[in-house]
Amino acid sequence: MRIGELAERTGVPPRLLRYYEEQGLLAPGRSANGYRDYAEGLVDRVTQIRGLLDAGVPTKIIKQILPCLDDPCTIHVADATPELVAALERHREQMDARIRCLTRNRDAISGYLDAVRAATPAAVSPSRRPGR
Repeated sequence: MRIGELAERTGVPPRLLRYYEEQGLLAPGRSANGYRDYAEGLVDRVTQIRGLLDAGVPTKIIKQILPCLDDPCTIHVADATPELVAALERHREQMDARIRCLTRNRDAISGYLDAVRAATPAAVSPSRRPGR
C-alpha cells in the first residue's frame, strides 16, 4: 500500500511515517517507480509505535525493542546496555502508574454513569438522546 493509505488507516500523517522510516522504525519496500510500498503488517507496527510513543518511550528505545514485538520474538541481548535496561524499567514504572490512574478514572466514570442511569433510566437511553 502507498503512504497515503497507511496514513489513512493508522491516523498517522505521511510526514510522521517518513520520520519513523528515518529513525529506523519502519522499513517499507520500494515499487518499480520508487514509491514506498508498505506491507499490510506495518499497519499494526505503526499502531505499536504510536502506543509506545504515547507512553513516553523515545524512538531510540523503541527501535531497540521493536524486534520483541515481532512474532516470533527476536531479542538481541547484546544490545541491552545497563542504561537501556534502566530506561526501560523507568518507562515500565511510568506506564504502570498511568494504567493505575486510567483504571481509577474509568471506574469513576463507570460509577457515575451507573448512578445517572439508575436515577433517570429513560432520560439517558442512547436511543433517546436529543437530536436523534
